[in-house]
Amino acid sequence: MKQTIVPAGAGQDYDWDLDHVYVKTPTEVAGGRVTVVEDTLKPGFHLARHHHKSMAEIFYILTGEVAFEFDDERITATPGVMVNIPAGIRHDVSSERGATLLTIFSPGGFDNYLSECASLTAVQSTDPEYLAALAERYDIWPD
Repeated sequence: MKQTIVPAGAGQDYDWDLDHVYVKTPTEVAGGRVTVVEDTLKPGFHLARHHHKSMAEIFYILTGEVAFEFDDERITATPGVMVNIPAGIRHDVSSERGATLLTIFSPGGFDNYLSECASLTAVQSTDPEYLAALAERYDIWPD
């Protein structure tokens, strides 16, 4: 395998209403060990409380403020702050005014989840059972 250089503003691109993601390191580049994304949270972003049974998430804040809520703590992360969330930790993520961050998922595979979400049909995107099964396949468990 050869080194990979991903320029600024490049990578597989997913642009949703409240979130814009560039996949900087897809799963296959690191042999399945990690996925790295640059994530622009648009104002009003909110990711409901959830947890992962085997995936760890590492968030490094580049711009703006990101609120993380855990069972016993709520923090507001600002540029330069890194938030490490091991598997099993329930968390909620939001950004009132928007922010940019790097997120590392280990093991990798989150890029495949994004790809599947982007290709959902209108029927699939409104089917709670289908969405729950998709999330569970990628170790995303709602609380």
